Amino acid sequence: MKKNILVLIFILTSLRSFAGTNGILEGKIHDSATKENIVSVTIQIVGTNLGTVSTIDGYYTIYNIRAGVYDVKYSLLGYKPVIMKSVSINADMRTRIDITMDQTSVELGAVEIISQKPLIQKDQPSTAFSIGEVKLEKLPVTTFQEVLSLQPGVTLEGNVRGGKTNEVIYLIDGIPVQDFVGGGLGAELPKSSIGGMTIYTGGFEAEYGNAMSAVINVITKGGENTHRFALRFEKDNWIPSKLNKQIDKHNELELSASGPIIPNEIFYLSALTARVSNTRWWQDMDNYFSSPNNKELSGMTKIEYIASNAIRLTAQGLYSYHDWHDYEYSWRYNLDGLPERKKLSLRGVLSLSHTLSDRTAYTLSFTHFYMQNRFGEDSKEQIDIQPYQYDIFLRYVVDGRKNWWANVQQLMQVVKGDISSQVDESQFVKLGFEFNMYDIFYDLVKFEPQRTYFGKPIENAPLLNYSNLYEYLPRSGSVYLQDKIRFALDGSILSLGVRWDFLDPRAERPVVEFIPNTNNEFKQKIVGYKKASIKQQFSPRIAFAAPMGPNSMFFMNFGYYFQYPLFEYLYTGINPPQIQSGARSVLTGNPDLDPEKTIAWEIGYKHAVTDNYVGSMTYFKKNVKNQIDSKTLIPFDSKAGGDFGFAQYVNNAEADAEGIEFIISRERDEKLSGSISYTYMVTEGTSEVANQSINLAQWGFPIQATSFPLSWDQRHSVKVDIETKTFYDIIINGIIWFNSPKPYTFFPTRDGFTPIDSSKDFLPNNSRMKNILFANVKLSKEFKFDNLKDFSLMVYVDARNIINTKNVKWIDSNGRIGGELGDPSAYYDPRRIKVGCSMTF
Repeated sequence: MKKNILVLIFILTSLRSFAGTNGILEGKIHDSATKENIVSVTIQIVGTNLGTVSTIDGYYTIYNIRAGVYDVKYSLLGYKPVIMKSVSINADMRTRIDITMDQTSVELGAVEIISQKPLIQKDQPSTAFSIGEVKLEKLPVTTFQEVLSLQPGVTLEGNVRGGKTNEVIYLIDGIPVQDFVGGGLGAELPKSSIGGMTIYTGGFEAEYGNAMSAVINVITKGGENTHRFALRFEKDNWIPSKLNKQIDKHNELELSASGPIIPNEIFYLSALTARVSNTRWWQDMDNYFSSPNNKELSGMTKIEYIASNAIRLTAQGLYSYHDWHDYEYSWRYNLDGLPERKKLSLRGVLSLSHTLSDRTAYTLSFTHFYMQNRFGEDSKEQIDIQPYQYDIFLRYVVDGRKNWWANVQQLMQVVKGDISSQVDESQFVKLGFEFNMYDIFYDLVKFEPQRTYFGKPIENAPLLNYSNLYEYLPRSGSVYLQDKIRFALDGSILSLGVRWDFLDPRAERPVVEFIPNTNNEFKQKIVGYKKASIKQQFSPRIAFAAPMGPNSMFFMNFGYYFQYPLFEYLYTGINPPQIQSGARSVLTGNPDLDPEKTIAWEIGYKHAVTDNYVGSMTYFKKNVKNQIDSKTLIPFDSKAGGDFGFAQYVNNAEADAEGIEFIISRERDEKLSGSISYTYMVTEGTSEVANQSINLAQWGFPIQATSFPLSWDQRHSVKVDIETKTFYDIIINGIIWFNSPKPYTFFPTRDGFTPIDSSKDFLPNNSRMKNILFANVKLSKEFKFDNLKDFSLMVYVDARNIINTKNVKWIDSNGRIGGELGDPSAYYDPRRIKVGCSMTF
């Protein structure tokens, strides 16, 4: 197997390759008076060495343009030159610009036109949303991942079209930046370093793997021949906290700089964001911790060397650090008993881009990504495993320290490459590979009290041991082929793709026998070890788009999407030295887990109603199999596992989601633009979380074999995004969410230990919470000064939940918001207003 992988990498490297960070500019040019096509017009991407000339039919195409915003110049002797300003090039997409040119007999200055993006992206047979740096700056968001929740079919928590939150993959310049142990985003990124981002929520191509719900591809900026500097500062506590309690004591500073090191040859860009706060819970936290108790720092630096017109070398470094204290309302009188948490991420990327011709280019990249998560004191020897002390009603933890300590380190090294080629005017081919090497070190001490389903701790019951210690060196890789066929220059698109992935866990699974002991207890006996097999799968994907007249298009796509289990699910509690030492974990990993699999398809229609309005309708359906759950096994040593045994991760859960999305958007008008969307969606499954079965066993409930609405089953949602320019050129960007109630389980109790009606079956998520309504607004005003040509000042106000609605996040089994304690974390964040300013020069 290893030999085959190395041979494959060598073959693909020899073919050369290209990363998914570039786009294509195309269009048609004709004479404004005669309407005839114009041949031999020179088209130049200003500030780059990219360009082409128009064909005899007036068509032109420029390939391999790095995603970003550019000016494009059109010139031909005998015609007035045209400069198209602010043309957005999106990764993996075509941007079409058709222009007319006026004849002239004398040399005149260029005609400048502000670019308008196409209302319909006709070569995109999938659901994708592109956000440029200008739009990102205007949105009321703090981090780029918050943009995901603004899209149709996405919950506030980030569930995309009924999927789990860890089914989303985050890419920075086409390279993953994931936490492969615990899931989610592995590092933050300064907003000022972002040139644009594309969010795929359906029908993403074979280039994108290890994701079942969505792909977020962020493209970073680069330096230019002009030095540019920017500074931004914002805070939410301009009014003293004695007068205004609705604050987080938030302060944020962002710095960025870019420009040439050697003009036309070496360029730099560097950005840094520092963010501190005392969090929403500052009134309790200030009694235990010094201010600020939440600190974040992220930075990105990029250096690009243009060796020639065809070769570009790039070095990029990413730094992210987060230091914070968790808050739990039941610990509010003993908050210093909760462990401090730290997260450090470091990533370095080296890449080589080579344009072989005007139609073919490649990139090779090497990535080194290190991440560390720390819980608790500096040394685990300082952990004193003791039960917590509660008040007489077993509601608050009044003494003791949380029995958690962790040092989790993951190192990922990635070799990646792609080749893309416009074979002819009708066929675009992309071939790529990726090879990943991991080093996973996991040292966890975790003991948790047994609890009833209703949250009450079971006194005198042994603590549950979730501790682990292991180090493994898994390997994974992939190869994909994507072929896009355009049947005519203005015609249909057929996209065919196939992807092959593999994962080698490089671990052994213990073969265990259970020997009867005394008092109905069992002991584990390791009788051998079985090597985990290499997992592999093929993912076919097909998509089709066809114009339905000059202003409409129809599209559909179908595909298989796979995602490997998080490493935590593979390796927990199977380390031979740990088992042989007598240490036991309640929850055991399984290195022979299969990949989770989604079969998804969607069908949609888009129509440009006028020059400003476009509407779309999309139906989607997903079936998810092989989801991770836990299977409860027979009891052993009750001091470790309680009286319900222990559990192992298995592939036995599944889910279904289907829905329909309607979107109406208004474009090309700076006075009023935006969109409104409505989504109806149903999401049901047999398990919500990977440890659901062990929880049910702990609570004494029978395991349900039938599907039920999942916690993120949000049937109706309406989202409004409005941008308008008002008096004094004040720009207002408003976001409104309306979500119908999500489900919760109503299973009431009087004493917190037994249900009121013990004969009633336990049915998960059998009731609904309340509607959710959010309104976020950002007002910004830019000032420019005649005597300071390159200087601009922007002042803004960013208001979240401006109408201060009490949106319910969770309800306990008795139907009480916040449970017995009235926990305020049962509500989403209340109103917060931040004021800031930014300067560029």
